[in-house]
Amino acid sequence: MNTRKLSRTIILFRSLIVTIALLSAMQLTWAAEQPNIIVVFTDDHGYADLSCQEVLPDVRTPNIDSLAAGGVRMTNGYITAPQCAPSRGGLLTGRYQNKFGLESNGQRDANGFNDAITIAERLKEVGYATGMAGKWHLGPPAEISTHGFEKVFHKNSNRPGVVNFDLDGKDVPLGPESTGLYHIDACSAAASAFITRFKDQPFFFYLAYRAPHVPLDAPEKYLKRFPGKMPERRRQALAMLSAVDDGVGQVMETLRRHDLEENTLIFFISDNGAPLKIHKLDAPGGGPGWDGSLNDPLNGEKGMLTEGGIRTPFIAYWKGRYSANTTFHHPVISLDVAATAVALTGLPKAPELDGVNLTPYLTGEQAGAPHDVLYWRWSGQAAIRKGKWKYLASGNREWLYDLDQDIGESKNLLSEHKGRAAALRADWDRWSQTLQPPGLPTEGTPTGHKYFDWYLDGKRGIAQPNPRRTPQENSRKKATAKKR
Repeated sequence: MNTRKLSRTIILFRSLIVTIALLSAMQLTWAAEQPNIIVVFTDDHGYADLSCQEVLPDVRTPNIDSLAAGGVRMTNGYITAPQCAPSRGGLLTGRYQNKFGLESNGQRDANGFNDAITIAERLKEVGYATGMAGKWHLGPPAEISTHGFEKVFHKNSNRPGVVNFDLDGKDVPLGPESTGLYHIDACSAAASAFITRFKDQPFFFYLAYRAPHVPLDAPEKYLKRFPGKMPERRRQALAMLSAVDDGVGQVMETLRRHDLEENTLIFFISDNGAPLKIHKLDAPGGGPGWDGSLNDPLNGEKGMLTEGGIRTPFIAYWKGRYSANTTFHHPVISLDVAATAVALTGLPKAPELDGVNLTPYLTGEQAGAPHDVLYWRWSGQAAIRKGKWKYLASGNREWLYDLDQDIGESKNLLSEHKGRAAALRADWDRWSQTLQPPGLPTEGTPTGHKYFDWYLDGKRGIAQPNPRRTPQENSRKKATAKKR
């Protein structure tokens, strides 16, 4: 029996024992014991870009702000990687994705994620309806259902997606989507259709908007909400996030219409920080480059293990259960979604899960920090956070920050606290032995060197590309500048 089948058998056996125990003890009803769970996962969405974050005045996200006002906003909410595929793999499995070879978009063990057990698979085994809409990025869309998602509405652009249910909630043969709707609006409608169809049983839905990730493609309906002078890429990002916010409002209206709000837990998280491309160049068109989102007041961006790459918007809402209008300052991570979901089904925590059940912390039943320590490894970079201290390495370069005093990672304290840095590095080294492969490459990456030079070492000699030149012309100019 292979690893995947053995894991499924163990999950099923545990589920059977728990179900019998619940029935024999005549505990709470099925619905009360097993809340619906929705995970809204945005894409390249920087820390600053919800108005409830109270960082920038140009963002308008009233429906998402309502979730924060009625629930818990995590100011130290992290994801497991500063890039799409590994971040999604960590969220959906509840495991550090480096443990099964999903290191980065370009470095992945194809069988690693395929053999891992997702939240959807675990919850499906105990009677949940499972579905997703939006971006996948973890293999072929046609294989999404093999990872526990019974209902699939894969759509991350304005081209036809791949779906097996329609916007009436009816099953269709797996094939091209043809709604003609803007991709964000189509995903919102799919989520509402799924909720309506499965309103009478517990459900898990993964709503993975491709926003505000490039290509920037907001229609005029949303763009006109943001008039005035600003970078056009900023206007596009705000408009795409406004479409997401409308979608969250649509989901909430559907839950209320079916009297499900008080029995539904909602997480809202981004997959990583915004890609600023250092200069936040307002290049024409909506293709590769800065996506218009911002990470203020954090330092760095997507592709870095600085706070700007891995600390993101992070909200949990469960009406009547989680403390309302609460700001939670202890570090949490996207791994906690799976651990929380498993705990709420009544299943025992699977030992391979790396997250923590957040519910007792977010209800106020338990004080203190859910995690003693958090770890990261991505593409030649290492990071560990323990309390207020964060150690960061890229290849052979090292930094140490006191995040309580320096959220922007502006003052490297390595020379003042060499012993603390060494202890954190030793802790990280021990953890890294659980990864595939263990340890940290010493060479770092060319992009990593450039970005760390700029953001952390104050070496601002990187020329800003001219948006009117071709990529080849920009490359020639950079080569000439280096010779000088």
